[in-house]
Amino acid sequence: MFLYNALLFFALPFALPYYAFKSLSTGKYRRNLAARLGRVNVPALPPGKKRLWIHAVSVGEVTAAAAVSRALSELAPEVQVIVSTTTETGQEMARRVMPEAEGFIYFPLDLPGVVGRVLDLVKPDLVALTETELWPNFLAACRRRSVPVVLVNGRLSDKSFRRYRASRQFWGKCLAGLQAAGMISFADANRVRALGMPKERVFVYGNAKYDALAARVSPHLAEEAGNFLGLRPEEPIFVAGSTHEGEEEIVLSVYGRLLHAFPLLNLILIPRHPERGAEVMRLCRRYGLSDTITYREVMGGRKRTNERVVIVDVIGELFKLYGLAAVVFCGGSLVPRGGQNILEAAAWGKAPLFGPYMGDFRAERDLLVEGRGGIEVKGGDELYERLLFFLREPTERKEWGKRAQALVAQNRGAARRYAELIVSSLRERSA
Repeated sequence: MFLYNALLFFALPFALPYYAFKSLSTGKYRRNLAARLGRVNVPALPPGKKRLWIHAVSVGEVTAAAAVSRALSELAPEVQVIVSTTTETGQEMARRVMPEAEGFIYFPLDLPGVVGRVLDLVKPDLVALTETELWPNFLAACRRRSVPVVLVNGRLSDKSFRRYRASRQFWGKCLAGLQAAGMISFADANRVRALGMPKERVFVYGNAKYDALAARVSPHLAEEAGNFLGLRPEEPIFVAGSTHEGEEEIVLSVYGRLLHAFPLLNLILIPRHPERGAEVMRLCRRYGLSDTITYREVMGGRKRTNERVVIVDVIGELFKLYGLAAVVFCGGSLVPRGGQNILEAAAWGKAPLFGPYMGDFRAERDLLVEGRGGIEVKGGDELYERLLFFLREPTERKEWGKRAQALVAQNRGAARRYAELIVSSLRERSA
């Protein structure tokens, strides 16, 4: 811990100017830097209530946290939930999808004085960390205050496991401080055990994101999005979601080829990082697609008329836009980025296509591929061939979509299991 903190304080003089520059130049971190340094406002805890602090890094983790929180409100309405996120996009998402929460804060930077101050302000009876958010000073501060910590919807990718394993002795001590670890899969459970988590405290409960996504699907939501963009029923839509640098070129090339067979085909292109909207707009023009409009322009009052390409340069719209799609490609997968959440499209009954780089979503990929609800493609040519097939064969496309949606529905129930883990952990503390 001494070495860890020495490295943190050595890095601090370099990190703070970076945060300041980003804040001034892009607006990023402007709203959350002071909060992450310990300036938070927390509502008072009413008499007879218990307080759960649930932490979700960003949008993906918030999806799972929301499902667990809803299940918890049914099982234990006396528990008050405080939600923390790391990113501003995650904070916006949490406020939108977790109305039952009593308060929202940013997770503190893992500095000894900062985490202790925030814990003393929040005064949680229990902390639930989603996925694998292991911050040594925070966990140590929880131990000193006798605040139990559990892991929910836990996952540990191959890449993260290799990184943690390089300093296994240190992380093993951090994991030993957890009261329980609820993991998504047996592979994730085996990895945390290999790092030193006591076996009797590790459980496999599945992925709470299945519950969250299935609950959010609504025909009204998709209809509202279509009306907002002025889309017409006779125009099929190709949605390319969460694309990264290097993938937009492939998507735009494939889309240009598809237009020869389907001249009415629209493209909704959603970069993983919306601040790249202007860059993606320039790419569209380079590929001869000047009839392009951004989502922000539509929000500003500009009417979409004959523009075939919509670039979504805002946060929080991806999920409902999948509901409009005839065909879907999920990004972060044709370039080595670990993939993105393909279950979002599957929940709508859309069979997602994705590339070979799905290391962060391996279980989801295996589920859809083995259940014939999603298709892995190796590159641009195969993506074109599969999309062309689905556009030409609507019956086959719908069958694939039905299987994808059924696979999501069959895997529901994890959120309640995590909620039960939280309730039992709270009872143990009370006892």
